[in-house]
Amino acid sequence: MCTNGVNTGQLETMIDQIDDHIKLERRHIHNLAHTAADAGFTTVGEKLHAAQHLLDEVRAALDEAKDAMEDDAEEAAGFTVQLV
Repeated sequence: MCTNGVNTGQLETMIDQIDDHIKLERRHIHNLAHTAADAGFTTVGEKLHAAQHLLDEVRAALDEAKDAMEDDAEEAAGFTVQLV
């Protein structure tokens, strides 16, 4: 569905693709944090876990963006664009 020239289905798909990428990177950083901590690099492990939590926040923001997209699409649906 297009709203004001934006293919909302494609936009949602692209947000999902970014989320999938972040999910994979989160898993990698989680494993790396445990590897570092288990090897005695405590501070490194803590910093990597902090980065992991930031990626969790990114994923939450992406979910919020998808929810906002639905609300914005409903509000924007009343407008029409005319080529002059």
